[in-house]
Amino acid sequence: QVQLVESGGGLVQAGGSLRLSCAASGRTFSTYAMGWFRQAPGREREFVATINWSGHSTYYADSVKGRFTISRDNAKNTVSLQMNSLKPEDTAVYYCAATRDGGSYYTELLSYRFWGQGTQVTVSS
Repeated sequence: QVQLVESGGGLVQAGGSLRLSCAASGRTFSTYAMGWFRQAPGREREFVATINWSGHSTYYADSVKGRFTISRDNAKNTVSLQMNSLKPEDTAVYYCAATRDGGSYYTELLSYRFWGQGTQVTVSS
């Protein structure tokens, strides 16, 4: 069982930056693939970024590629999402997710077993 707690959300102007963090419980964090998803009001939850167990493999949604960076620190049981050049359309609740099969990375919601409660990101124009 893994518990995930996100932090770092807030209100920022367009063009600004935020760094989200996800703290994970448990001693097996380093074996998990991790992902970030987001859900805007009235829309389905969508994939943002993912990273494999080692951090050497990452993948991004086209909408955030070149602006967002996912990283992890297995010694600290954390995964982060650095968000730069934020746009109003990035406004959403951002969720951290984990799956046991850390050998690859995953873009589908159903691939993830564990989810955090989410953190709100609001980008004003």
